[in-house]
Amino acid sequence: MRVALPRTIAGYALRSSGFHQLVLAILSVMVFGISAVPLELQRRIINDAINSGTANLIIWLAAAYAGVAVLQNVLKLGLNVYRGWVSERAVRRLRQRIVAHATAAGTGQLHSAEQAGVEIAMVLSEAEPIGQFVGISLSEPLLQGGVLLSVIGYMTWLEPWMGALSIAFLLPQLLFVPPLQAMINRRAERRIGVLRTVGADMLRTQHEPGMRNPAVDQVFALNMGIFKIKYTQNFLMNVTYHCAVAVALGVGGYLAVNGRIEIGAVVATVAGLGRLNDPWGDLVTWWREMAVVRMKYRLFVQAVDQLEGSGDQDFDPHQCPAALDR
Repeated sequence: MRVALPRTIAGYALRSSGFHQLVLAILSVMVFGISAVPLELQRRIINDAINSGTANLIIWLAAAYAGVAVLQNVLKLGLNVYRGWVSERAVRRLRQRIVAHATAAGTGQLHSAEQAGVEIAMVLSEAEPIGQFVGISLSEPLLQGGVLLSVIGYMTWLEPWMGALSIAFLLPQLLFVPPLQAMINRRAERRIGVLRTVGADMLRTQHEPGMRNPAVDQVFALNMGIFKIKYTQNFLMNVTYHCAVAVALGVGGYLAVNGRIEIGAVVATVAGLGRLNDPWGDLVTWWREMAVVRMKYRLFVQAVDQLEGSGDQDFDPHQCPAALDR
């Protein structure tokens, strides 16, 4: 008897890769632990150059900057390759489970077109995003959240107004990201049900040459809706970032001209905002994927429960994505 799948994506990630999640977490801490070091080295190089520092010191600082950058990227390379292995391992497990059931059902009893269509959709398209998320389920928020806290802490230590500016840069995005993401989730959920219907319909019926399948047009419309919302979200995030950079240049330049801060601090502020923009965008992307994958995994588990718990005679494909029209 097969062991039931965990009811949540977090439970599945822990069951399928618990030890590997710990290793990924350690690598993530190592990466974000040195994330603020290049900013400090950059600030010191610029200030020493302007203040006529010794050439040897500048060369050593530049070499240290290059060394830290190489170390950080080597750690990132290892982290990303390891993530990919964990993700593909999880995808393989999900696909093997559905294929094993389909093989057993196909040899032991009449396999309905509806059931086969759902299985095809699950193997080809639904297992991959769920498994891919397993590799980043813990390490991504830990890495990007750690980078955010490290950079904000460094900027606050350097100049308190920099920390305030970095927080002000993030706050407006908390207003528009959640509602836009909820709109994406609803469309992604409906798309799963439509794709399952397409798979079953292809096996059950024969269409005349040139006949349009309305379900395919519906998938197109849902995908376009997701694209429009997602790129609108990205547009708003980019505008917010560039507004924060403009404020940093204006305020920082004014203070530097009046001798209240070093020019290196202004450069570090702009660079720091750039360091905030990337991890914040990655964190929003992770949250977006988590919301969609959580819904996809719930529907996947519902389908597995029905496929493995009932015969073909009483199989109903519309019960698998039961929440599609909510």
